[in-house]
Amino acid sequence: MKLDILAIAAHPDDIELACSGTLASHRDKGYSVGILDLTQGEMGTRGTPEIRLQESDASAKILGLSARENLGFKDIYFQDDLDHQVAIARVIRKYQPEIVLANAVEDRHPDHGKGGSLASHACFISGLRKLETELDGVSQEPWRPKFVYHYIQNQYLEPDLVVDVSDYWEIKKESILAFKSQFHDPNSNEPESFISSPEFLDFIEARSRELGHKINVKFGEGFTVERVAGVKDLFDLI
Repeated sequence: MKLDILAIAAHPDDIELACSGTLASHRDKGYSVGILDLTQGEMGTRGTPEIRLQESDASAKILGLSARENLGFKDIYFQDDLDHQVAIARVIRKYQPEIVLANAVEDRHPDHGKGGSLASHACFISGLRKLETELDGVSQEPWRPKFVYHYIQNQYLEPDLVVDVSDYWEIKKESILAFKSQFHDPNSNEPESFISSPEFLDFIEARSRELGHKINVKFGEGFTVERVAGVKDLFDLI
């Protein structure tokens, strides 16, 4: 199965919080979209790996994903090294995405910047012909995505581009709330965490409104780029 867009995330729910509106809007334009989660978020304050996987599946249905996989890297302890890069490269070669969306280049959580760097390096080595990989015993062909965009997460970064997700705000919210173990639940007996307060979801909405305001729309999702984005037609801009 070929994907047009593959979003790579250090943790389940990173995508939902940062760029699920972008995935949903492109799905409705006819593009195939998928998510690769690197860890099961097992070091998080709330929930369990098993619950996180169930929540990931529920969100995938809401977003209409063509694929969602989890590589099971060790939460907090994974590294941007050859073994982890090659594991991601196998998935990139499997789905051959034109665009990869990756974690923020820097953020409050150390896994985010590390995950963004790891995904970017994996995209590069995936295109090396002398890197040999197999999937289910079959040799894979090299593949390098045309673009890598880094979504903006907790820490504000000035975006290089903003996607209008105004028509997909409700879907974005629904996909976030699929992760019931992580976010505000007045009936939960689990410890409080950085993201479990009702104020955190207010912050996510405020951030989306702020980014949307930059392009004169209601809600937006921001990205930084690794190289200058170009257009052939100035009327492609909004």
